[in-house]
Amino acid sequence: MWKSALLLWVGLLASLSANAKIVIYTDSQHPPVNFSQDTHIVWLDAAEQHQRQIFAHLSADPQQALMQAQAILQSPQWREQEHQFINAYRAVVDAWQSGVRKYPAVVFDDRDVVYGTADVAKANTLREQRQP
Repeated sequence: MWKSALLLWVGLLASLSANAKIVIYTDSQHPPVNFSQDTHIVWLDAAEQHQRQIFAHLSADPQQALMQAQAILQSPQWREQEHQFINAYRAVVDAWQSGVRKYPAVVFDDRDVVYGTADVAKANTLREQRQP
């Protein structure tokens, strides 16, 4: 009985290590490469990109721009756009709280960080070279 339980635990641990959690922290200038579907990608410039998209067409005239901005903020679509901003800034805070101080960065299992690349394969090779 204990042998089957031990084999179950060994199998579970092996599957967990094979499915390492990978997070890429990057921006639009450093697109991710060699990642799988379960890789979490955090776009650190998402809020800036979203802001440009929403407010890019404001008038050069300050009074006209003010009226346009107010119309955007009072539109039915603003609630969803506001949530997108909140989520984008929350991702930046989460990155900072996770200890990520530069980007691009690839984080493996919330503990191993490789800076300077958004390429998971390259980051994994660099990580393996550092381990004893």
